[in-house]
Amino acid sequence: MSAPDRHARPEPAGRRIGLFGGSFNPAHAGHLAVALTALKSLKLDAVWWLVSPQNPLKDPRETDDFAQRLAAAKKCAQHPRFLVTDLEKHLGTRNTAQTLAKLKPMLARGKFVWIMGADSFAGLHQWNRWRDIVKTLPLAVIDRPGHSLKAMSSPAARLLAKHRLKPRSAAKLAGSKPPAWIFLSLPLRKESSTAIRKARKALTSKP
Repeated sequence: MSAPDRHARPEPAGRRIGLFGGSFNPAHAGHLAVALTALKSLKLDAVWWLVSPQNPLKDPRETDDFAQRLAAAKKCAQHPRFLVTDLEKHLGTRNTAQTLAKLKPMLARGKFVWIMGADSFAGLHQWNRWRDIVKTLPLAVIDRPGHSLKAMSSPAARLLAKHRLKPRSAAKLAGSKPPAWIFLSLPLRKESSTAIRKARKALTSKP
């Protein structure tokens, strides 16, 4: 295994950092909007985009090459306080619970928040050891088109109902003792990775 990029895991040193994980297949303006909303609303010092080698809940045949997805994410995440990293690839982890377990010593040195879209939160109960995830980091759930009701009625939302912060308390999420979570709205965008892949496939299949 090749050595990780020296910038892949900088020292957090008490900083407020959002971890934004996903397959980013491909990264698009909707992902950027989620990261920007979290950065501003949660008063974060940085957002680290963790590009997953392979989402265990998605078909590998529908997932672009990792290097291609990483490059696209770097192109999308154009902000001085965003870092796109291949950290999970070098850790050799296959799901979020494993990643957070391996990062535990580092997480103790900063104030970390896990960032996710409402679509992901709606299916959080299907994630491997998802209860360990909510016990490890506070969650920032950002609205996505068509997923609000499903997210807010999901098993995770029901289980964590009493631990939900009001939007006006967003700045308190980083550093809050988990379980803690917040649901934040943003100007909804129509982009989705699925729609982008379908459009790209349609273009390449034309005679």
